[in-house]
Amino acid sequence: MDLILWRHADAEERPAEQDLQRLLTPKGVKQAEKMAAWLREHLPDNYIVLTSQAARAQVTAKALTNHFTICSELNPGASVASLLTAANWPDARHAVVVVGHQPVLGETAAFLLAGHAASWRIRKGGVWWISHRVREEISQHILRVAISSEFL
Repeated sequence: MDLILWRHADAEERPAEQDLQRLLTPKGVKQAEKMAAWLREHLPDNYIVLTSQAARAQVTAKALTNHFTICSELNPGASVASLLTAANWPDARHAVVVVGHQPVLGETAAFLLAGHAASWRIRKGGVWWISHRVREEISQHILRVAISSEFL
């Protein structure tokens, strides 16, 4: 299984009570479009996209596709366990793109790659692509790509 952790692109500032309504800035729109173009070239044919209820995450996902599932389990403040459950890690039979938020995206990457949740940072608009493989009955989590939109 491939798990693609995609942090929402740069978003406008709003008061905390309006957090879920924050939209992308013009810079964020460009970040999302650049990353979506790169993802289109590299994603397998069989993938799904999950996004939080936050407008900034949904607009980021729309740069890639209009076909995504909104999961409240991915909202700001989500846990590593809720993200992995929503993505059906490691049992999904397709790649899963999760468009979400810090700190849970970085904590999930740390958990899968280092064995414990830590404060790893994924830049706005950035992607960390993690693969789960079983070889000779040994389960491995492999970081395939960690990329920021500014490098595209």
